[in-house]
Amino acid sequence: MLFRQMKYFAAVADCKSFTEAAEQCYISQSAISQQIRALEKELGVELIHRENRKFTLTPAGEYFYSQCRGILDEAEAVCRETVRIGQDNESGLRIGYLLSYSGQELRQAVGTFSQRYPEVSISIVSGTHEELYDLLRFGGVDLILSDQRRAFSSSYANFQLLPCGCSAELSVRNPLSGEESVELDSLKRTPCIFISSKEQQRKEQEYYQNTLGFGGKFLFAESLEEGRLMVAGNRGFLPVESVGTLPYPGETVRRIPIVQNGQQLMKNYCVFWVKKQTNYYIEEFAEILRGLLI
Repeated sequence: MLFRQMKYFAAVADCKSFTEAAEQCYISQSAISQQIRALEKELGVELIHRENRKFTLTPAGEYFYSQCRGILDEAEAVCRETVRIGQDNESGLRIGYLLSYSGQELRQAVGTFSQRYPEVSISIVSGTHEELYDLLRFGGVDLILSDQRRAFSSSYANFQLLPCGCSAELSVRNPLSGEESVELDSLKRTPCIFISSKEQQRKEQEYYQNTLGFGGKFLFAESLEEGRLMVAGNRGFLPVESVGTLPYPGETVRRIPIVQNGQQLMKNYCVFWVKKQTNYYIEEFAEILRGLLI
């Protein structure tokens, strides 16, 4: 039995929907269904009784849910406490941000915070959405700057910054670069470049395909700089969000809005932290960042 299968089953029971659970776990609906069927096969009992498009938990499923929910919560608590013991957090602030983020305001917020609170050491890491989420859940960082891909949870402070318009950075050699905006469907003929670690490439691709509707061929870069070099070489387009002030793309690259049904594609950016772990420094940094973005 895989620990991941328990997480998927608990998510389906919590959401009362395979579709919502798949979005929450950031996998496809067919994949989460396959994992739960594999779990039922291993246990040798039916956990979920399916009838047409509805389902209910069987008595065995109700028992399994009550037990694995506690196990999952305890495992997260153990991970958080392990990280806490191994680190000195009394005068430090650990920040995580998206690999694809390229705005100027995060750097400005770090500088402003450091001037106000020189006694606080700051450490910064970057990662994909899922990597940052895991770091936050297990105590590896104090707060993260990330896009919203799940329904807000009451366990976290969901500090909304602003909705951000999505744009495509394209080589001037690409015919689409001459347009004022580009329809999402039109981009399917141009490879899409994602910024992602090798371990998270599948999840990033699934999110952009299944949730945002991106199609066509997908390429990957491990850093924003590498992705922009690929754009300059006309290998594809790089999706970026206008989170604050973006740097000028250069003479050989154009940045144009991505639209869908006549409206610019939007994403919501937030700062997240665990409510139980909140402190003055976390809240102050979040306020400084939001003040720079408004």
